[in-house]
Amino acid sequence: MITHVETIAVYVSDQRRVRDFYVDKLGFELREDAPFGPAGGGLRWIEVAPAGAKTVLALFTPPGLEDRVGTNSGIVFLCDDIRATTAEMKGRGVNFTQEPILIPSGWWAQFEDPDGNKFGLSRAD
Repeated sequence: MITHVETIAVYVSDQRRVRDFYVDKLGFELREDAPFGPAGGGLRWIEVAPAGAKTVLALFTPPGLEDRVGTNSGIVFLCDDIRATTAEMKGRGVNFTQEPILIPSGWWAQFEDPDGNKFGLSRAD
């Protein structure tokens, strides 16, 4: 029986720049940062996650999937107070492509990482 989602890949062009964005601007924990793939290839396996989360984001781009960098990730993060969270994130330099709006399922906003990957931010009412 499946118990939870463990890892979600986010395709990035510059692993260290995007790692720093998730850690410094979003406040995520750095769970893993280690060499990955053929020796000397320069790739790393980097995992980040909100504090206490079971699911991690792997910041990586497998060869041949570079065209997926800068797309809508389909990932939605939940927060307690969307207006306060949005203001805090903007204060840290996060770019929002959709300001918070009330939709039938609750509050919704959208932001992007330095590679243009888009993420939802939600608060259910």
